[in-house]
This record gives sequence, C-alpha cells and structure tokens, in this order.
Amino acid sequence: MANLFTRIKDSVSADLHNILDQKEQKNPIAALNQYLRQSEQEKEKVRKLVERQYKLKDEFTSEYHKAQDFADKRLKQAAIAEKAGEEELHKFALNEHEEYQARADRMETLREEAVKQLEGLEQKYEEMKHKLKDMHLRRMELMGRENVAHANHQINKVIEESSDKPYSRFAELENYIEGLEYKVNSSYYRSTFDSKIARLEKEMQDKEKVN
Repeated sequence: MANLFTRIKDSVSADLHNILDQKEQKNPIAALNQYLRQSEQEKEKVRKLVERQYKLKDEFTSEYHKAQDFADKRLKQAAIAEKAGEEELHKFALNEHEEYQARADRMETLREEAVKQLEGLEQKYEEMKHKLKDMHLRRMELMGRENVAHANHQINKVIEESSDKPYSRFAELENYIEGLEYKVNSSYYRSTFDSKIARLEKEMQDKEKVN
C-alpha cells in the first residue's frame, strides 16, 4: 500500500509544465484534462484503500475486545476453580486465560498500528485532494488564458486584414453602387430620348406656323 501511495503521490505532484511543453501534444489543454481524469481515478482507488483501512481497524478493535473479554472471563473462572479446589479446572482456565490474553495483546498492537497507518493515509489523501483541487483551478486558469489568446488572435486577424487593405471592401461596394447608378441613369436617358426629340420637333413646327 505504501508503494502504491508513493506512486500516486509522485504522479499527482508531477510538474504541469512537462505536459504543456510536450511538442507532440497538439492540444495541451486536452492532454491536461486526460491527466486530471487519470489522477481522479487514482484518487478514487486511494479512497477505497482508506475505507478498507477503516474496516481493518474496526475488525482489529472488535477482535481485541472479544479476546480480552474471554481472557478476563477465564481469569475469574480460574479463581473460582482454585477456591473450589478444582486443580484441573483451575489449570485449564489459566491456560485459556493466557491464550486469550496473548491474542488480545496481539490484536491491541495490530489495532494501534492500523490507527497510525490510517492517520498517515488520511493525511496523504487530504494532501492529494488539495493538490488535485489546485490542479483543477490551474486548468481553469489555463483555459481562460487560452480563450483570451484565441480571441486576441481573431481580433488581430481582423485588424491586420483591415490594415493591409484599408476600406477595400467599402470601396468595392461604392464602385458597385456607382456602376449600378450609371446603368440606371443611362437606361432612363435612352428611354426618354425619343420623347424629348419629338417634343422639340413639335415646338419647332409650332413656331414656324406662327411665323
């Protein structure tokens, strides 16, 4: 378990820049997301190990109390047998007491070790959770910076195009409108030309009649 914890801790504590600087990664944010998902899976494994350690501690505690109760019970029975002059019963009870007491002492030692191990696991587990939380916040920061970078790129692209061709699109539109206006005016002039000439001719004839 200690080796597993060390491996997980080293993995979670890895420098994020190593991921971001990998040239083969076309999308550093995607690589970081994958890394965090794997870290979350490792954290879940550790959580289950911590829960298992809790159960072991409780089992050691339960076995300790059982053995101690039997040891105390056999000690009292040995005293009763001795007082009654029952040598065989007294001897049996003492032997049972020694076996149960040895078991209780062993369970107590294992329980104390389990408690210390559990305290260490909980501390490291909390450190892992804080580290992962910091990494998630760091990812949010990097995503924000990435969004700003993309936005600035698009803005600069538009500005550069406008700088290279100042008002080019507006000029094209103006030329188009002017051409359209010319065609409309030319068509109108041609359509009214005949009527204008006819009117002039009639006016000239009217003047000649008067003279």
